[in-house]
Amino acid sequence: MHFDQHVAVPDPAAGPEVYRQHARTWLRAHLPDFMRADNPAWRTPSLEESSAWEAAMYHAGLAGMTWPKAYGGHGLSLREHLAVNKEIGALPMPESVSSIGKELAGPIIMAVGTEAQKQAFLPNILAMTQYWCQGFSEPDAGSDLARLRTKAVEDNGQWRINGQKIWTSGAAKAHYCLLLTRTGTVADKHRGLLMFAVPMDTPGIRVVPIKSIDGKSSFAEVFFDDVVVPDSARLGAPDEGWSAAIRVLSIERATNRMYRPWRFECELRQLITACKSDSQLAHHLEDGYFQRRVADLLGEIDGLKGLVELTVERMMRGETIGARGSLTKLYWSECHQAFAGLALATLSQVGPHSSPLARRAQAAFTNAYLFARAETIYAGTTEVQLDVIAQRVMNLPKDLT
Repeated sequence: MHFDQHVAVPDPAAGPEVYRQHARTWLRAHLPDFMRADNPAWRTPSLEESSAWEAAMYHAGLAGMTWPKAYGGHGLSLREHLAVNKEIGALPMPESVSSIGKELAGPIIMAVGTEAQKQAFLPNILAMTQYWCQGFSEPDAGSDLARLRTKAVEDNGQWRINGQKIWTSGAAKAHYCLLLTRTGTVADKHRGLLMFAVPMDTPGIRVVPIKSIDGKSSFAEVFFDDVVVPDSARLGAPDEGWSAAIRVLSIERATNRMYRPWRFECELRQLITACKSDSQLAHHLEDGYFQRRVADLLGEIDGLKGLVELTVERMMRGETIGARGSLTKLYWSECHQAFAGLALATLSQVGPHSSPLARRAQAAFTNAYLFARAETIYAGTTEVQLDVIAQRVMNLPKDLT
């Protein structure tokens, strides 16, 4: 795949709507049919194809929008970022193969990294020449990071790391790991946590793939056995890991993939189009229950759009999102899980003689349904989000008895 990297990008002062029109025109002209989840020609893109597509989006001004120009970004505001995300969501595009680098590692490096680290990592993340994974969760410390045990010990100006991470997305392809470690004991809880940028080819790192319910091996266990890294791999001060981790999680829960509600709306259109295309499915469109569920989902999607837009405006005013990021995470994960269940049930009658659009939709939404099982778990479980909202947003006491 080859894309023209010399694209006329709007002037930074043009405003969000100009950027949205630019994104709409460019995306609809360049998105390959085989990358459209609603097209019968769809197939799983290779890593190289996905990288080429995302690099092209970057050169077209549609990625790294809020990153400083000094580090390869476009130096724009969250308003332009949201405007472009609306158009990204409106098309059934594949998910980014570098979301951890762009959405987690990049922002945290900008927040606590040294100038040398920013220059070394940030432009390469945007250019799709450097993939990252996130080493946070452990077998006994999933949503509760205060229980993590992976240990980093200072050793003559270096750090020696031992421990295990689990559910590490993209570990097999990653060049670097955004690794959260402990310098003290588990009893220290939130104190003594330290973050590193660890090259994945460092001796002592072992990646063991985990096959998930959809048959893919996108997750992995990662073992660190006497892994030695220089002090230059440290991100932030030795006791800054917890605040950095919380910053990462608030970013992940509140601002990542702002296109989600527009993508959910796109998926809903795909489901309805599939029903219209097939005589066995068309009756759903006249069914009262189906109509009510679609109406409910449209209302939830509109609510989620409003929440995303409100978050952007608050951040533009200089407000910190903090615990309120849990509202967004809770809302989109529960909403999409419910939609995926409805879609799979609706398409249960699809067979070999159904329309091509119906067969494509069944394959797409079967995969979406299986993946949605994890959406209320990763980035913090629904139960954790409810606790955060109750205690840190609503200020409810822990003991209501």
